[in-house]
Amino acid sequence: MTAVLSSSQRERRHERLPLRHLDWSLVLFMVALSAVGDVLIYSATHSQSGTSFLLRQTMFVVIGVAVMLTAAFVDYRHLRDWSTMLYISAVGSLILVLIIGSENNGTKGWFEIGSFTVQPSELAKPIVILALAAFVSSRDTVLNLRRIALALGLVGLPMVLILRQPDLGTVMVFAAIAMGMLLVGGARSIHMILLVVGGVLIVGAVLTSDGLDQYARDRLLSFADPGADPAGASWQQEQAQLAIGSGGLTGQGLFEGPQTQLQFVPEQQTDFIFVVAGEELGFVGGAAILAGWGLLLLRIFRTAQISRDGFGAMLCAGAISMFVFQIFQNVGMSTGILPITGIPLPLISYGGSSFLASSATLGLVLNVHMRRFS
Repeated sequence: MTAVLSSSQRERRHERLPLRHLDWSLVLFMVALSAVGDVLIYSATHSQSGTSFLLRQTMFVVIGVAVMLTAAFVDYRHLRDWSTMLYISAVGSLILVLIIGSENNGTKGWFEIGSFTVQPSELAKPIVILALAAFVSSRDTVLNLRRIALALGLVGLPMVLILRQPDLGTVMVFAAIAMGMLLVGGARSIHMILLVVGGVLIVGAVLTSDGLDQYARDRLLSFADPGADPAGASWQQEQAQLAIGSGGLTGQGLFEGPQTQLQFVPEQQTDFIFVVAGEELGFVGGAAILAGWGLLLLRIFRTAQISRDGFGAMLCAGAISMFVFQIFQNVGMSTGILPITGIPLPLISYGGSSFLASSATLGLVLNVHMRRFS
């Protein structure tokens, strides 16, 4: 009997081992999307830069996988205890970049480290998700107006600092994260409606103020009147639409898209990487990429459902909110149905900071999945 009990106890302990419950399908989808991104980045850049962008992005992928596994193997309940310290460090980096950061296209949002740049606003995304999840799940009661205001203050501080860079696109991502997590956290419908109305008013105020750089304002407003500046602010979106339209059902062929290979679309390896897929792989290729992301999002949703606590579910809600908004906005601006905001396509677009932020966020989801029995 003792031997039987010991065997049963060993089986239960084995069942609780975190590694045994790693979500390999999520890892597979992440690696597959990253590989597709590498191919598209190479197609977008090889005619002028050879393999340099491909090699750098491959390095980011390797580092990103390491970051994801690190975020997965440190128990997320311990990370909850560190959330305040991590949040303070993220806010500190956003303040520092305004002082000593480098500027690009009117936005002062990067640290230059040798030949690399680090964008603290991207790295702050998983940290804010962690901090907000810790706050919202700290009580079992429904979110009242006071707690909603405190949660908005938690997200609002980095948003204000990022708006000072200015980077309205990233601010919108943080707003989407807050809205999604508050909704899942139990905020009342009337409060959510008021937040949406307030957000629209704030965006309108920013667009009409002097706080936004003229370059960014022109890109946003060109959506309302595409013909106002066809050789300037409207050029990027018009070329993107032409490229995607020429792709048709099956595309021009990988490495064969004329718009892509002749570099007609500015920033096609970063913000407009979906244009490369649309032109060279067509509707089928673009749909396959979105389907891959859909499957990955389903795995995150499933993890939220089986999470053993509210904190884990809130982490997954933050991840879904971030990824869904970025995908929707990136594809929307590439196809011309949304204004240009400079938001990258997660795991696909070129860029180390964006990839590491996405990897860390997926690591948090894996963490929750691995510890659903412990």
